[in-house]
Amino acid sequence: MPRPNLAAQMTARILDYIRLNDLEADQHLPSQALADALRVSRAPINAALQMLEDMNVVRSEPNRGFFLVKSARELPETADTGAEQEDEWYFAIAEDRLSGKLPERVSESELMRRYGLSRTSLLKVLTKIADEGWIERLPGNGWAFGPLLTSRESYQQGYQLRIALEPQALLLPSFQVDRTAFAAAREKQQWLLDGGYKRASRAEVFAANNEFHEMLMICSGNPFFLDAVKRVNRLRRLVEYRITVDRSRLPQQCREHLNILDLLENGLRQEAADFLRVHISGAGLIKIPRV
Repeated sequence: MPRPNLAAQMTARILDYIRLNDLEADQHLPSQALADALRVSRAPINAALQMLEDMNVVRSEPNRGFFLVKSARELPETADTGAEQEDEWYFAIAEDRLSGKLPERVSESELMRRYGLSRTSLLKVLTKIADEGWIERLPGNGWAFGPLLTSRESYQQGYQLRIALEPQALLLPSFQVDRTAFAAAREKQQWLLDGGYKRASRAEVFAANNEFHEMLMICSGNPFFLDAVKRVNRLRRLVEYRITVDRSRLPQQCREHLNILDLLENGLRQEAADFLRVHISGAGLIKIPRV
């Protein structure tokens, strides 16, 4: 998997540099000085400065270089690099961990150097990973990775758990259809079916699928079912992003989700449970991880 675009990473680091040094408008930003300060070559610095010019943060002058348009105090409080960029960094860390390139314990400074991230950007990504449960903070600036689904066998075991739990959740006495949640799920699945699956990012497709299945677990009324499925989904995500997604199958997946909603809304819980079992089993056979 290619590394996230280095120039895009450098925009965040240059903005951090401007804030840290409390630079004023019209301040000259020599490329070599920035390259030395951020420990990279001039090429990504120049590319990042051109991106910042498009954002109206800096301006270029012929034969003179780049100058600040806005002072440090006029810049946003944080460098918003966007959810898509954060996903790229997230997946880069996940790829390296799954491939064994990252040890069990790492420091923030090591990760900042490896991925060309500012501390602010890195902490945003690490916080997201910690929320998902596969890394935790150690005393100081260290972090420790937790267990992952790193083998074909463990990946299949995750699907076996889902096949055992999810259909049974639909048959629990406590299961109740949440009309509002069902309507929202139906709208999302229909949007994907109507062509959204072609435009949605990899993360959005995965999230839409997870949210659908976790919504059913919420309707079960049993928090232990929900906790178990959410944990499997967190670990599964790291493996599934490496799988080449056949988007031509996504409309069928959406139609199956809509059918499950139809069956449940019509009170056919046993039929819905049987269909859900086949649905999950089919997905598990198609998605073969490269582990």
